Amino acid sequence: MKRTLLTILISCAFSANAAYEQAHDPHAVGGLPSMTCQTEIIDPPVPPGEIYNPNGYYDSALNKGGDELKAALNAIISTGITKLPYSSSSFDVWDALDITDEDPNNSNNVILMYSGRSQAKGQKTGQGSLGQDNWNREHTYPKSNGGFNDKGAYAYTDIHHLRPTDESVNSARGNLEFDEGGVELTEAPGNKKATNSFEPRDEVKGDVARMMFYMATRYEGNDPKTPDLELVPSLTDNGTALGNVCTLLKWNQQDPVNQFEFDRNSKIQTIQGNRNPFVDNPQWVESIFAKDCT
Repeated sequence: MKRTLLTILISCAFSANAAYEQAHDPHAVGGLPSMTCQTEIIDPPVPPGEIYNPNGYYDSALNKGGDELKAALNAIISTGITKLPYSSSSFDVWDALDITDEDPNNSNNVILMYSGRSQAKGQKTGQGSLGQDNWNREHTYPKSNGGFNDKGAYAYTDIHHLRPTDESVNSARGNLEFDEGGVELTEAPGNKKATNSFEPRDEVKGDVARMMFYMATRYEGNDPKTPDLELVPSLTDNGTALGNVCTLLKWNQQDPVNQFEFDRNSKIQTIQGNRNPFVDNPQWVESIFAKDCT
């Protein structure tokens, strides 16, 4: 299949077509007008099982599997990184999320991951007027559990796993690890909280899983102030590891990559310098992580 990846442009404007709008629908709430965007990506996710290798990005990982594939991907995605400041008067994580999680139907808003709500970019912690309904920056891989609770750590400001979330929903999730079950959150239906786990809504289960697979591949203990991050089948006493890898494997299959997630990956490459290989090639998840589900 011939595929074309167009140049990524910061600051652009275009009208969404029906297919593009429909692809975003599970993530966004609201109408489908023309829009102004900050990054133009025109290339959909590849069909399941097909290798996506933009501009040879994954050349050194092709025809590998298991730990050898993981090591190759780690080398690729750990190269050419721009580490963003967490908060700054210059371009920082806040600014990056305004771009990566922009509502495709309203360029003034971002999509909040757990609730799916479209919210004004300015209604964020420290700037907004909505109290606990302001949005803040969720470390999807919990920084306290992961042992990188230091703004100097690369993982602390890695926008591949940082997402806009409602303040109170973020607080409800806390540093719980991921699994199924629990009591549904009234404020964010579809999300469930148990004593020692959190289950996101169906529309972002795969997004969460692929972010966790990225973190466990990107961080192998070679970055300052970020330890080796691993995925395990347990939910307690994991140290810097995170569970439940068996559930994450299931979610990767259950919720395939859609256009919003794919476009977000390309925007992050423009800003931070690397891609999430499991958004581009979700079939690699099984090759690397199936052995960890015991």
